[in-house]
Amino acid sequence: MKLSLLERVRPLLRVLVTLVIVGGAVMAGRYLWTYYMVAPWTRDGRVRADVITVAPDVAGLVAIVLVTDNQKVKKGDVLFRIDGARFELALQQAEAVMAQRKAVADEADREAARYQSLTNVSVSRQVQEQKVAAAEEAGAEYRQAVADRAVAALNLKRSEVVSPVDGIVTNVNLEPGDYVTIGKGVMALIDTDTLRVEGYFEETKLPRIKVGDRVLVRLMGQKQILNGHVTSVAAGITDRERTDSSDLLANINPTFSWVRLSQRVPVRVKLDDVPPSVDLVLGRTATVAIVDQDQAHRTWSPLGTVGTQ
Repeated sequence: MKLSLLERVRPLLRVLVTLVIVGGAVMAGRYLWTYYMVAPWTRDGRVRADVITVAPDVAGLVAIVLVTDNQKVKKGDVLFRIDGARFELALQQAEAVMAQRKAVADEADREAARYQSLTNVSVSRQVQEQKVAAAEEAGAEYRQAVADRAVAALNLKRSEVVSPVDGIVTNVNLEPGDYVTIGKGVMALIDTDTLRVEGYFEETKLPRIKVGDRVLVRLMGQKQILNGHVTSVAAGITDRERTDSSDLLANINPTFSWVRLSQRVPVRVKLDDVPPSVDLVLGRTATVAIVDQDQAHRTWSPLGTVGTQ
């Protein structure tokens, strides 16, 4: 009895289907291995920025606070003022002393010039030298008074604390009447021009990360994808297995773990364009994926939302 065409090719179809399934499984396994074990992406990323500790350069009572918590400020904006009455009086006193020293120095210069014009018959050489020395001393005292006046003016100017950069002030717990001391921080200022994302990549991924590579960033709790590029890779990280002994010799941990975890190295990412709807809150968690130069067309993979990378 002759077999139909379908019955004759059925074994071949089974083999082909099996090969296709096996091949697809191999390709999927290879892709997953590459994606999770080799591809440079991490969910261990943070929004970072330079934070300035705002501290007064002079001590005194706070007269007025001109900012509120989490307020945006521009470079040069006044943050708060310290009562300047004491500094104004100190400036007036320094100006008075400077004027008095100026008069004394001018009189000493005239006296020295008059004695220098006299002959040795009228006055001795020793007296002439004494008058010149007195004039030089008076001039030095006048220059000291000028410097003291400049310090007093600087203190008065520094009683008005201004923002050194564009940014956002936060943790403002300052009220009028509070006494502030020199160098003690009273609020934090986030430099918004330095806002960035840093991804902490395993050291095994570093060979596939280059400066200038395109980066895709997703903040936790936000669906929008942000674009950026790699600006630098950290030059070093702390060696936790080594400390310095009391005699400054290296103190190495004598134990060794056979299971060695890859170290995490910070990679700095500059965000290109941040939409107004995205809040770059300092410390937010981010997923960071590096796009190779030869894969610039690549878009965010759904696998970036799962896993434990």
